[in-house]
Amino acid sequence: MNIHPIKTEQDYENALSVVDNLWGASEDTEAGEKLDILLILIENYESIHHPIDPPDPIEAIKFRMEQLNLSRKDLESVIGSRGRVSEILSRKRNLSLNMIKGLHSKLHIPLESLIGGMEQHV
Repeated sequence: MNIHPIKTEQDYENALSVVDNLWGASEDTEAGEKLDILLILIENYESIHHPIDPPDPIEAIKFRMEQLNLSRKDLESVIGSRGRVSEILSRKRNLSLNMIKGLHSKLHIPLESLIGGMEQHV
């Protein structure tokens, strides 16, 4: 097994190519072990060089509303009055901690989605 650290974009591209060829290899084989190691190295490289921005909280709420076929009125029990829901969804007001807790517990929106992009909208 000939595996090297991923230090450059070219190393990264090469590792992705090898993973494409190894995809589906059985776990208890040399190819499967090589695949596992390369996936760890790729994930590490991507976390440093290709980070994914946290999701936008308002887009996360709208996405969940669409998934559950909810209206703005359905958010009133979690966020507050009709006007407050409108302010939140139009980005005129930030989510409060209680709103975040409610959206997480009642609509099962991940906390990371509700908190992750907040600093972009403050």
